Amino acid sequence: MTKTKAAHESRSFFLDGPAGRLEAILWKPVAQVRMAALVCHPHPLFGGTMHNKVVYQAAKSLDALGLPVLRFNFRGAGTSGGAHDRGHGEQDDVKAALDFLAGEFPGFPLLVAGFSFGCWVGTRVGCADERVEELIALGTPVNSTDFSYLRNCEKPKLFVHGSNDQFGEIGKVQALVESLPGENRLVVVEGAEHFFTGKLDQLDAAIRDWLQERHPDLAE
Repeated sequence: MTKTKAAHESRSFFLDGPAGRLEAILWKPVAQVRMAALVCHPHPLFGGTMHNKVVYQAAKSLDALGLPVLRFNFRGAGTSGGAHDRGHGEQDDVKAALDFLAGEFPGFPLLVAGFSFGCWVGTRVGCADERVEELIALGTPVNSTDFSYLRNCEKPKLFVHGSNDQFGEIGKVQALVESLPGENRLVVVEGAEHFFTGKLDQLDAAIRDWLQERHPDLAE
């Protein structure tokens, strides 16, 4: 597995959201596009933004495979308009971001990745959106959040989780993944807590390995 970063153009801008402008960054590869990805950030009331280190690492991993990657700040986070809506309005923010990606890369399949709060909001929308073909859940906060909707989602899903995640007891995550339909993979990062401190390289490997197995034509 190479560590070479794919060449891309970086664009910082605001996309139109349902509660105001959403601050966003799009990395667009110079090479041919095969699919496009959205990465959703953790809880904004606890400092989560699109610049979170786990979100940034996920974006780098996807970018290295040649995917266009969109990150954005949910309503009320950073310089995005609106106010936090406890995950309800944020689902509409995700839809707006997916609409933007679909407009930029028409006809290409989409992937939604999310970390923590962004995992809950992102996968919920991604499961229901027919344009989204694959899902990546990082640090799934099962201790306090209901993920039962995933039991109706047959789309391929990758879960990457720390064995010491304080917001998602590993046994509960394993039980959830085992209960889901479709193709699902759980990668447990031993010794990692919720933010994968000191273990981001293993998170990177999990994302790349899963996608390269599924799409051998992606950049190596």
